Amino acid sequence: MCAILLSINPEHVENIMNGTKKYEFRKKACKRHVDKILIYSTNPIMRVVGEAEVEDVLIDNPETIWKKTEKKSGIDKAFFDKYYEDREQAVAYKLKNVIKYIKPKKLIEYGISCAPQSFRYVEEA
Repeated sequence: MCAILLSINPEHVENIMNGTKKYEFRKKACKRHVDKILIYSTNPIMRVVGEAEVEDVLIDNPETIWKKTEKKSGIDKAFFDKYYEDREQAVAYKLKNVIKYIKPKKLIEYGISCAPQSFRYVEEA
């Protein structure tokens, strides 16, 4: 089982937790197959606040990805377009079984000293 830690803006984390955001968008796909995403909420929270299983990974051009994900994207088209500006590929991790931790965890609990810019493979604690 492969897990990655993703740094996500607290606004988007909230939308993942409340179910309005079912996809997490990235510019590049992980080289390994990913089963689980650990959700690190960035400043000011700065904790691993939950996790989600990866149901599917969609990789295509941005317009195709938007058409497949817009209803459950949790973001608007302008934000999406700006994120993928001048990109030929978009990646969307479809999330399921989202769990919000009762007690958020520090990165050090995973043996990590600082939050990843993009993502980081993790061995689960």
